[in-house]
Amino acid sequence: MGRLIDGTWRTDITNEDTAEIDYNETAFRNKLQEGGRHPPDPERYHLYISRACPWAHGAVLTRTLLGLDDAVTMDVVDPYRAEDGWQFTPTKAGCTSDTVNGSDYLREVYTTADSSYTGRVSVPVLWDKREETIVNEESDEIMRTLAVAFTDYDGVDLYPADRRGEIDEVIEAIYAPINKGVYRAGFASTQDEYETAVRGIFEALDRWESILSDRRFLLEDLTLADLRLFPTLVRFDAVYYTHFKTNLRRISDYPNLRAYTRDIYQLPGVAETVNMDHIKEHYYRSHGEINPGGIVPTGPELDFERSHNRNTLGGRVPDELGETPDGESD
Repeated sequence: MGRLIDGTWRTDITNEDTAEIDYNETAFRNKLQEGGRHPPDPERYHLYISRACPWAHGAVLTRTLLGLDDAVTMDVVDPYRAEDGWQFTPTKAGCTSDTVNGSDYLREVYTTADSSYTGRVSVPVLWDKREETIVNEESDEIMRTLAVAFTDYDGVDLYPADRRGEIDEVIEAIYAPINKGVYRAGFASTQDEYETAVRGIFEALDRWESILSDRRFLLEDLTLADLRLFPTLVRFDAVYYTHFKTNLRRISDYPNLRAYTRDIYQLPGVAETVNMDHIKEHYYRSHGEINPGGIVPTGPELDFERSHNRNTLGGRVPDELGETPDGESD
């Protein structure tokens, strides 16, 4: 994976080299707030995302469920990430051009914001069209700042002020063992590293399987915490189970997690944020060290439209979202 070093794209930088580099890790870590440089006016903001990336998926879900799809514009990069990094290929299904800056590569968006930027080039990116700069590039912070800034936009509150502490605690509890755990397993360089990661993943999944037995969502009502877990769960059986060797169990083997994933998938607008073709192409083609042949599997057959009956557990979604009827029963 390449890096920008003083505004120049370098593909000869290894992970071991990064310890010697002074990264601008806080260069783009700003919020949307009244009276600040980036006020909460949704029509001035733009998201750069990959449909394949689970971190970007959380930001897209936040945008969609807040009702911002027509206000906060969005571009989608190619799911295949080669040496040149994330690329805009508008001729490919599900991808777009860079409609704001006219870039060919996402790294050019970073250097437009800071010509001497040093650091990673990642998705999602929240862009301020008026200031012509990046607001933030950290997925959880983008999710939070959108949720706080635009709670009143469509009446949906995914991050209630009186519950933010417990929502943050759940996100933290999910992040290390599950969101990051699948990557630690997939890119482990020793058997011990791999087995430690896998144990952590399934201990955490077992815990949430139990909690979700009598609770519709992670904190009863739909919050940002659910939007952080869902992207990993929806990718798990198609990618992580095989590609990252997290194969003790599938999500489809967990009755509550399986139904919970279907429940969120069936919320208004969520299905349109899931592009399994992009997801599978990215992981199986971009990680040559894991899958040298770049073969993308045809399966598994997944059905997120089936019945979940989770609405009988009492947890609620915001009234503005409404309820989507269950699909076909198992």
